[in-house]
Amino acid sequence: MPVPRASRNLITDYYDRIRGEIERRIPAPVTSAGRFAPGSALPDLDPAAREYYSVATAAWGPLAEIDGHSIRLLDLTGNPGTHTTKTFASLLIVARAVEHIRRTGEPIVIFTPTSANKGVALRDAVDRAIATGLVRPGQLRVIVLAPARSEPKFRSSALSREPELARRNPVLLLDSARPEQVKDLAREFVAREEVRPGSPRLWFTLDLDNYLVADAARAFLEHDVDPARGNRWHAHAVSSAFGLLGYHQGRDQLEAAGEADPAAHPGFLLVQHLGAPDMVLSLLHGDHDPANAPRYRRSAGRYVQDADPHFPLSTEDPDEVLEPTFYTRRPVTSQTMDPLVRRFGGTGIVVSRQECASRYPMIRDLLNAAGRPMPADHAELREWSLVMAMTGVLNAIERRLVPAGTEIVLHASGTYTAADYQPIEPSALVPVTGLDEVQAAVDAALAVPAGR
Repeated sequence: MPVPRASRNLITDYYDRIRGEIERRIPAPVTSAGRFAPGSALPDLDPAAREYYSVATAAWGPLAEIDGHSIRLLDLTGNPGTHTTKTFASLLIVARAVEHIRRTGEPIVIFTPTSANKGVALRDAVDRAIATGLVRPGQLRVIVLAPARSEPKFRSSALSREPELARRNPVLLLDSARPEQVKDLAREFVAREEVRPGSPRLWFTLDLDNYLVADAARAFLEHDVDPARGNRWHAHAVSSAFGLLGYHQGRDQLEAAGEADPAAHPGFLLVQHLGAPDMVLSLLHGDHDPANAPRYRRSAGRYVQDADPHFPLSTEDPDEVLEPTFYTRRPVTSQTMDPLVRRFGGTGIVVSRQECASRYPMIRDLLNAAGRPMPADHAELREWSLVMAMTGVLNAIERRLVPAGTEIVLHASGTYTAADYQPIEPSALVPVTGLDEVQAAVDAALAVPAGR
């Protein structure tokens, strides 16, 4: 039976459900032991809030029929300010900050490490909150710490174009051989940061629950427009699988309410790249040990292997970094994700740039036909998440890693080209090499007068 294309606003269309999920997971503000997090309260849906949330759109529809598998596309890239699924969680994080500011009068500084996309989305959400009048510029700021190699992904906005906003909302770039070091450095900074009278509240937003509550809405949309009735897997390009874990939380909520059949709970297909295949390794072998990856041999100018169909059969570099936003090593979320895959079905697959490039003409044709235009040349891509996921799905089907007749829901979590945005202005960037420089950069941002 054909599945019609459907569009929803994942926040405003499911606001009561989302509020309930936030209240369940985040019941009260945290203000003790030098830590801070606002409570669960969200702004009422007045016209300004609806305008603020208006970019939280998602589309669901048919993509392809391949070798007996019906593939649906869940497109989460509709916000032109981000083109990634990080929009949804970031809008809710900033909305909670706005409501705290309104209720208490306390200004807030959001601080988080990021590989890039999460930071871009938080900056976009803060910009939208200011532009729609939910908050004044001096009441809410965002400071992100990212690997220096991610600089090309950051976008120009009012937060970088207007000098005063740029000083209040800097992007800190860490020059390090280990991109994931931004997480360790951010945690060190937050641990030593003291509460200073009269200073804004510092909210370290790198908490799984802040993301699960937004991604739960994916399950609400599925239940609304195309409920799972038989064998179905959800496929996603992942670093820590926050999106799929959030989907599972939403599915759990529906099942607990008697609205969805637990026996029809979908399985999961995790797609990763060679630069960080840890979740797939954990799924297949029970730990993140890189020694469990297949050995590649040189052949005809490339590296090849035929021992493990879950890994690329061919690559130009066994250590390549296809997409730098997927950089998490030894993710703690494997402890939660692995049992879910064992319980509901699924597997993991790793892809190479060469495989993505060889599949790209077919991928582009399928996406164009489904109303998701892609550039003619894959070299124009600045975000590979969607192409990674599609390559993983096509490879998994071809290699018989997906049971016959299984439906697949492909989560389009991110895709954009250099033509989709203007690069961030250099004046908004602050290079850092360690803890003291992070402290100095934050102090400088906080020293900018509150202004308007």
